[in-house]
Amino acid sequence: MTTAETGTLDLSGRQLTAVPPDVWRNNSLRVLNLFRNELTSLPPSIAQLKELRVLIVANNRLCALPEEIGTLRRLRMLDAGHNLIADLPRSFGKLTGITDYLYLHDNHLQLLSDSIFDNFLHLRYLNLSENPLRVLPASVGALVKLEELRLENIGLETLSGFLANLPALDELALRSNRLASLPDSFAKLRKLRHLDLRGNRFTQVPEVLRTLHKLHKLDLRWNDLRRLPSWLKELRARDCRVLL
Repeated sequence: MTTAETGTLDLSGRQLTAVPPDVWRNNSLRVLNLFRNELTSLPPSIAQLKELRVLIVANNRLCALPEEIGTLRRLRMLDAGHNLIADLPRSFGKLTGITDYLYLHDNHLQLLSDSIFDNFLHLRYLNLSENPLRVLPASVGALVKLEELRLENIGLETLSGFLANLPALDELALRSNRLASLPDSFAKLRKLRHLDLRGNRFTQVPEVLRTLHKLHKLDLRWNDLRRLPSWLKELRARDCRVLL
């Protein structure tokens, strides 16, 4: 189908160093795929794409997102992973239409404003993995519709209690951090089914995991577990796959 018929434009894998100017004048565009090019920036004219629902700019060389991205109020999915982004624009918090997918994996993000996700009340998927964050913004705790949260290899040494404010959370990936314990408030994650704790600093299995009755898969491989609790058999009896 043509772009005019579908509202979709696929410019992936074209080795583009700049997007053709007429793309930004296509104000009926709903899906724009710029995956795997050589882009180092996006122009302010991105603000003209008022109907845009899906923006894929992963696997480029972007160092930043333009401030004008905050005007894309109909955007439902943003994939900006595998770039060089070190900070998010102040307008980023206005992208409250994003519900399906927010992928910021493998960038250079070091510090996010505590309020950055305050209004992302319908977001279902968030991936911040492979960024040197070390701490999470408090507004992650506002993501009450979030079903999957990926925080792999971001330098976490402790987990904040606000993660327990995610009642819809089904999958939590915490692989390759520096965690040695989990907060007792984890017991509130009553819908959690998949928990990946591989490659952390646990020396014992956190007791709070015993309370997660929906847990279907628990992965604790690549930790220095010195003693296994007898209650692990309770998890297995509930058909939870436990990997040690």
